[in-house]
Amino acid sequence: MPVSIRDVAQRAGVSVGTVSNVLNRPDEVSSESIDRVNLAIEELGYVRNDAARKLRGGVSTTVGFVVLDGQNPFYTDVVRGAEDEASRHSIAVLYGNTDEDPARERLYLDLFEEQQVRGVLIAPYGDITARLQKLRARGIAAVLVDRFSGDGRFSSVSVDSVLGGRMAVDHLIETGRSRIAFVGGPFDMRQVTDRLAGARVAAENAGAHVEVEVIATGAMTVGEGAAAGARILARPRHERPDALFAANDLLALGLLQSLVVGGRMLVPHEIAIIGFDDIPFAAAAAVPLSSMRQPSRMIGRTALRILLEEAADPESIARQTVFQPELIVRASTAPR
Repeated sequence: MPVSIRDVAQRAGVSVGTVSNVLNRPDEVSSESIDRVNLAIEELGYVRNDAARKLRGGVSTTVGFVVLDGQNPFYTDVVRGAEDEASRHSIAVLYGNTDEDPARERLYLDLFEEQQVRGVLIAPYGDITARLQKLRARGIAAVLVDRFSGDGRFSSVSVDSVLGGRMAVDHLIETGRSRIAFVGGPFDMRQVTDRLAGARVAAENAGAHVEVEVIATGAMTVGEGAAAGARILARPRHERPDALFAANDLLALGLLQSLVVGGRMLVPHEIAIIGFDDIPFAAAAAVPLSSMRQPSRMIGRTALRILLEEAADPESIARQTVFQPELIVRASTAPR
């Protein structure tokens, strides 16, 4: 059993109140009592539970962060940005990866609620408005990350994915491509549907000579991208797209690996590829990958800042912060 403050008081021969004063208000205690209590603490190995003490005072020193895919460097950078901001406020970030699994998402939210964290940042899988309202009713603030709050009930920090999708396909069209495939999924993820919507807008604006087909994936991973690449290679050459817009960089890297290494297709001469996020691996790929850059660390810092403000003032009005994506052009989309 862990050593308690009562154990310390018994060993030192003083009251529990005296031990508490030594720990919190030593100026109110005699030097003799301080020495006796400190000796008892050393002998028993007592460790002060600051987290529990602050919870009793109504202020937690932790926030929770639930992300969609902990293996995606984009989310790693977003969490790092939140941690950088949290350290300025002496706050710790507890991190959970759902791996795009709604059951794991519920598990982490339940855990953070039980821990009475000060607030929760979440990149959600589906619609979790009702669950976040429950957290708010318990006095736990919540901010959406990498997801725009359509109904405005909760603050959110995101990137304009519709604009990003349009910019990506506009770029592919400008390089001379017209048979474009969007690779992504699942489609109950808002980021995926928004990026596809932007791609379709770009194609419609370009006219009937530009087509956008959809190659669905079960997840946003390198493995799923490689599998999609294999399906493309199985087609006759005249039925293959001449450009691919992947919903994120992990998919794009899987496509690149499958097409170039496995299928010996020339990128960008036979097929161009562009991703989304601009993770560090994009620039280091065998064929440097073009991508739509998101300001990942800024997203994390901004979300944490808003979360702490709302935790301090529960009556504050929800705000929607939307960053603009940036087109990063590399060799994978060079003109024909």
